[in-house]
Amino acid sequence: MQDSIFTKIIRGEIPSHKVYEDDWTFAFLDIHPVQPGHLLVVPKQQIDHLWDLDDATYQHLMAIVKKLAVHLQQTMGTERVAMQVVGVDVPHAHVHLIPINSAADYRTKPSETEPDHAALAELAKRLAL
Repeated sequence: MQDSIFTKIIRGEIPSHKVYEDDWTFAFLDIHPVQPGHLLVVPKQQIDHLWDLDDATYQHLMAIVKKLAVHLQQTMGTERVAMQVVGVDVPHAHVHLIPINSAADYRTKPSETEPDHAALAELAKRLAL
């Protein structure tokens, strides 16, 4: 399997705005967010389908997703954090965490503007665990 963009981000070959990393997972800001603070949480092991992760990796990933969601809600001051698993854009299992106050926030289309990397870097510092 060819290395995914997420594998290249994890290796540092492509820059990212990291907010969390441990031996099994990596979390970073989406550069085209649905809402400010939109995170991607990925296992470091490149597996295409979330359901193909071994149980230990899946359970660890979901524990980190929960930890980051709670932190994201508190830091961003939103009513909720939505979780989304789509699995079609990148052949590397990943979970989206999106801070929201309403269903309309969740249904907003991702930003298509050029990313403001300075603002993303500052937000990543605020969200870092």
